[in-house]
Amino acid sequence: MIQLYNTLTRKKEEFKPITPGIVKMYVCGPTVYNYIHIGNARPIVVYDTVRRYLEYKGYEVTYVQNFTDVDDRIINKAKETGKPAKEISEKFIQEYFHDAGSLGVRKADIHPKVTETMDDIIDFVNKLVDKEMAYTVEGDVYFNTEKFKDYGKLSKQSIDDLQAGARVEIGEKKKNPLDFALWKAAKPEEVFWISPWGDGRPGWHIECSAMVNKYLGETIDIHAGGADLIFPHHENEIAQSEGLNEKPFANYWMHNGYITIDNEKMSKSLGNTFTVRDLIEKYDPEVLRFLILSVHYRHPINFSEELLQQSKRSLERMETTVTNVFYRIGNTGRMGKEEKMLPFIEDWKQRFEQEMDDDFNTANAITVIFDFIKQINIYLQKEKVSKDLLMTMVDMLKTWLSILGLENILKMKEKHEDDDAVIEVLIAERNMAKKNKDWARADEIREQLNRQNILLEDTPQGVRWRRK
Repeated sequence: MIQLYNTLTRKKEEFKPITPGIVKMYVCGPTVYNYIHIGNARPIVVYDTVRRYLEYKGYEVTYVQNFTDVDDRIINKAKETGKPAKEISEKFIQEYFHDAGSLGVRKADIHPKVTETMDDIIDFVNKLVDKEMAYTVEGDVYFNTEKFKDYGKLSKQSIDDLQAGARVEIGEKKKNPLDFALWKAAKPEEVFWISPWGDGRPGWHIECSAMVNKYLGETIDIHAGGADLIFPHHENEIAQSEGLNEKPFANYWMHNGYITIDNEKMSKSLGNTFTVRDLIEKYDPEVLRFLILSVHYRHPINFSEELLQQSKRSLERMETTVTNVFYRIGNTGRMGKEEKMLPFIEDWKQRFEQEMDDDFNTANAITVIFDFIKQINIYLQKEKVSKDLLMTMVDMLKTWLSILGLENILKMKEKHEDDDAVIEVLIAERNMAKKNKDWARADEIREQLNRQNILLEDTPQGVRWRRK
């Protein structure tokens, strides 16, 4: 039974989808005007993992993540570069797929774009106007927050508190500081679409409401994003969608915590905003994904070089164990399944699921994996081991790492298959040199492999090797 923390109620709740066995999930995606940074990467990785675990538990998940491909930042970049806004957004959508794919993030079932959902957005706004939930002023359309009595229920703020903190931007003509734009009248030389209120483009919040409505329906199971979206973005989505449809918009709201850089908030002015592209040039993408998942998704991450190094070392421990297991599998005659060990395996499976069932606690699930790896290493010290049991252990690791999106650790043998053959030949030559007491040649081969970042370990069961 999965328990997840619902931002709407501020408590953990048993997850019960609208339709048994089926999950409808929407995640707010990036505004595509630049490469994604580490702050963007966190929700992408977190909710990809949530999706993977839900599928592991047997749910059929429809996963939608949008692209905001028309926005002030895109328009400004178009003016700076002299390139069409569409060319800029399309370029960075492809760059997003490159970087997200490097992090092991699977594509969503649907990746809607604002520019391709315009008719639905205009229709949604029009219905709000007809219902008198919105009003028009000189080509702009605003949502009237006074018409939605539950406004503030997600952020848990009263209307008075929200009004005290709100402000009216220069040029805005809204009645109430809390009212927000559904449609913006076109400015000179800006991209625009024809609408009943004149040429213009949509406000930010309306796009997600229209996309959810189009692809998933009026009420969905999970709506997710970063904590920075709780207000105003998600609050406004609720107001629009529930104001129009008069039914719950999303039954569960998930929000991941912030990322700071060496205890400081990420900021372009401070120069501490790291793009995923820059980071994966220095570290394997699995290191970055592991780092993100090593902290519970609702907790903040204080991102640092030291944390990256810790994550790198943790993955190397996993890789070393995997290498040693494959070595013993390849050099062990088949023995019985050791039936007495099977309940032990089932217990570890339950421990992993228990942690993931508790609000997708990947941090504790990773602890379970390392405890399991410790038991594997103890078993590997035995003179005789069961090949079947080792393969069962590998299958368990494969399942867990696949849920976490770290399955490449178990594909090492495939990635390095040709290199492995050369290494095995050199190790065989070294063994022969030692047998012939040609210590100089044996040491020469060890040093040769060391230069290639291959470490050798002489054990009673034979020579093991691993990559640094």
